[in-house]
Formats: sequence, structure tokens, C-alpha cells
Amino acid sequence: MVDLAEKEMDNPTFRSDTVLSDVHLHCPSKRHLMVRLNAVGQPVFLSYFKLLWSTEDLASGKHVREITTGREHQCRSGDKLCDKDRSNIKKEEELNSEGVEALLDDDGDLEVVRRPRSASDLEAEDLLRDVVCPVILMKGKEDAFEDEDQECTCSDVVKIEHTMATPLEDVGKQVWRAAFLLADYILFKRDTFRCCSVLELGGGTGITSIITGTVAKTVYSTDVGEDLLAMCEQNVALNKHLMEPGGGEVKVKELDWLKDEFCTDPEAPYSWSEEEIADLLDHCSVIMAADVFYDDDLTDALFRTLYRITHKLRHSCTVYLALEKRLNFTLRHMDVTCEAYSHFRNTLNDLENLQDGKMKYTVEPIKLDFCQFLVYERIEQL
Repeated sequence: MVDLAEKEMDNPTFRSDTVLSDVHLHCPSKRHLMVRLNAVGQPVFLSYFKLLWSTEDLASGKHVREITTGREHQCRSGDKLCDKDRSNIKKEEELNSEGVEALLDDDGDLEVVRRPRSASDLEAEDLLRDVVCPVILMKGKEDAFEDEDQECTCSDVVKIEHTMATPLEDVGKQVWRAAFLLADYILFKRDTFRCCSVLELGGGTGITSIITGTVAKTVYSTDVGEDLLAMCEQNVALNKHLMEPGGGEVKVKELDWLKDEFCTDPEAPYSWSEEEIADLLDHCSVIMAADVFYDDDLTDALFRTLYRITHKLRHSCTVYLALEKRLNFTLRHMDVTCEAYSHFRNTLNDLENLQDGKMKYTVEPIKLDFCQFLVYERIEQL
């Protein structure tokens, strides 16, 4: 009986109703407006994600603004406290010198006196984590966006339509941190990506492709599912003004990792033309993917797709992969593990060690000490 129980626990199966990304709830915007329901009845929200640069900055070569957090925003001049902080500390010292008795009321209860929070304290906290709540937009769409349009210019925000909580098969409709991390790196190394032809696998809402489109010549943002691709196409249209100064273009296309060929059916939406396939194979020098390594079967399918496409390219290319290591407690191991990441690493090692006489793959890690250009939490698991 014990053996049977142990055997049954070796491969437990768990199902989750929904998966939630919280990246859109911290700092990117003050309000999230539900603008519509998608084809499957899921609420679609529009969020404003703050950029710490503008297209004018890039065009003029101005120094890029980096994000700073924490005590750097305190009201200080050199190593000296400002008058407000100095006054607060003096009050605390006076209270301490009078002893605990000075803090007791008539009944002997302790009255705790808190130091007033300065405006600089509040500003620092808002930058660190500005948790906001969704707003459901029913009527007056133009009026609802009026405040946001006044607070941010067209060149320092990216507008993204997305869902907030979905089944596992629809996680591409949400916004994930690794997409921001990859976008940060592209902006940091923008001269490397300038005028390139780029293919993104699993583009989802399209935020990384849109940022890449500000420096690259052509970006093919690919995924599967007509509803998801329509959302991505809408986001590209919402941010077209960001790409216009550099002349970049983002094309939304279907690319199923479980199929061996590109979709060329003219009746199918988001299919490829023969000219587009030829352009990709002749000019593509960058392939990228962000936060797509959460299922072992899909990971295997992605690497098969990478192998198949890179063999057809006319030139060598660089593949950029970004992900967040998600830790989970499993009964199988009775420990906190990161199985999806472990499988990704093993598959990556297999690709690097592949010897087929045709292609050679070299894997190099990228240090995460580059500048942060978008407002999000760059956690250590990225």
C-alpha cells in the first residue's frame, strides 16, 4: 500500500485555472482601461508603459536617461540632509531625550509619534512600486485617455493592449518581464540592431518587436492564434509613431513551431507571401524570443524551429533568448525547483553540442548590468 502511494506520487498532475503576470501592475502606468472583449470573451486592457527615452533622444544622439530607484531620490544635496529632513530628525531627538514618559497619554497608553513623510519619500515609493487597479471603461473612451495623454508625450510611452489573467494556453496575451529585459538590451545595443532584419518567435502582445522596430529595418513578429495575432497587430498600429522616425516596420505573421513550413495559404490571415519568406531567409540576421520557455514540449518545438530556420538562412545570425526563472515547489522532488528552466538549459546544451557538419552553434551568456530603459521591476530571476 505504501509502495502504491509512492508510485502514484511520482508523477502528480496539477491543473491551474489561470496564470497571471503582475508586471503591468507595478509602475508602468496609473490606470489600466478595459477597452473591449476579444473574440473569446476575455477582457482586453490598454496599459501605458513608460519609456525612459524618446525617439527624439535617439535621433539626436542625446544621452539616454537611466532609471534610478531607492535612496537616490531622497531630498539630499551631496551628503547633507535637506532642511525638511534635518527638522524631522531634530524633533525625533527631542522626543528621545524626554524619555518614554513624554509619549504617554493621560491613561498611560503609549502614543507613537511618526516622522512626517516628505514629498521625496512619497516620490521614491511611487517609483519603486506604484500598485494600481484596473479601470473598466464603459463609455467616453476619449475622455478616459485625456489625463494620460497630458501626462506623457507620444515618444515616451508604449501603449499595449493585453489581458490580465488567462489559461496557460493564452499566456501570450499577457505582458511578461523578460520581454522588457530583451527590449532593454536591444535599446542598449541599438547600434548592433540598427537596420537589421529580425524574426521574433512567440511575439505575444508584440512589445519587444515594437521596441526593436524603433531601430531595426524590418521585424517579423510571429505567434499562433488569430485572436492573439490581431491583438499584436493592433499594438503595432498603436505605436506606429515610435517606429516612424527610424523608418522601421513590424510585420505580424503566423509561425507555428509544430509545423515544418511557413503558412502560405492566401486565405489564412497573417500568412506569409513568397516574397516575405524570401526576404526573411535572405536578410535575417537576428532571431529573438522572450519568456516562451514554460512548457517542455513547446521548448523542444522552439529549438526544432530554430534549427530548421537557421539552416535555411543565407547568412549567419545571432539568437537572443530571454526568460524568467520561475521557482515552484514540487512533490516529486519535495523541494523548490525550476524544471522548465532546467529543461531549457539542457536543450540549449544539446544544440551547442550538435555536430551535423552543417551548422555550429555557440552559446554565450549576457551579463545583466546594462542600462534599464523601461519602467519595470528587473528582478534577479531574469
